[in-house]
Amino acid sequence: MRPIPEMVAAPGEVALDLKQVAKVTSRIEGQVEQVHVQLGDHVRSGQPLVAIGGPKLDELVQEYLVSKAQADVAANSFQRAQKLWTEQIITERRLVEERGRHLETKARYQHAREKLLNMGMTAGELQQLERDQHVEGHRYTIKSPIAGTVVAQHIVLGQGVSSGIELFEIVDTSHVWIFASLTIEQARRFNAGDNAMIVPKGAAPLTAPLTYISPLADEKTRTVRVRFEVANQDGRLKPQEYVEVRLAVTASPTLAVPAAAVTLLDQTRGVFTQRDAGYLFAPVEVGREGEGWVEIRSGLTAGDRVVTDGVFDLKNVLLKERIQSGEGG
Repeated sequence: MRPIPEMVAAPGEVALDLKQVAKVTSRIEGQVEQVHVQLGDHVRSGQPLVAIGGPKLDELVQEYLVSKAQADVAANSFQRAQKLWTEQIITERRLVEERGRHLETKARYQHAREKLLNMGMTAGELQQLERDQHVEGHRYTIKSPIAGTVVAQHIVLGQGVSSGIELFEIVDTSHVWIFASLTIEQARRFNAGDNAMIVPKGAAPLTAPLTYISPLADEKTRTVRVRFEVANQDGRLKPQEYVEVRLAVTASPTLAVPAAAVTLLDQTRGVFTQRDAGYLFAPVEVGREGEGWVEIRSGLTAGDRVVTDGVFDLKNVLLKERIQSGEGG
């Protein structure tokens, strides 16, 4: 007695893990002044991809430096006003005016700073700008947000670019998704966390957990989309490749024999059982098959001893005896 899982097979497709995909765009208009990578290159997170220059970036840098200087002046004036007001040299109205000017210039400076930070510049680079006080010929360097491979390149040196236009696509295929569609009845038999066997063509099978079951059925096919997640460090699975997905449905223990014990004799399925006088061919009715075992619905009882090694030899002996018996008759 042993459980024989029922196998559910469905076609599947390898897809990119969307957490491992980056479409790189520019946040300002400008001109490509330097291209650091090209199609097919492997890049690390934070690696420079392209440098973009133009008047828009110079304007933003100038705005930042001017607002920083104004904010510093206003902050000093406010501090001095506080001291003078404490000594009752200036009026409270003058103090309020200095405070308002300080807050206004500080907000303008922080806004200019956030715009440059959102473009990808670092706090260290902004400090360098403040030290150099140089506003001409700056470059906006776009860096890779993830580690991966450049699979699309849409720019060349000298090309003009605008905000939001895709420049590169970078993907990391070390982790991929497998999608399959199950009937509604099949989908109800599985839960997130169940393991499936993924069988690629021409490659060894691998195991993957079920991580997503769509809460909706497809309107046309009445099937449910499910997703599995697979580690793919060796790159054996290629996005958009077709695979076979096999899921096992847990079953109750049933009478079963090793698959090697079942043979076909005169168009009848059966097994050889051990008896006191030797071996006897016993016809059986089989059911599910899985994991090297076959369900026996009738023809055997628990405890029967069946032949698993040498079945072919016994079958040949039996056929030979029948032939000889027929010749003797």
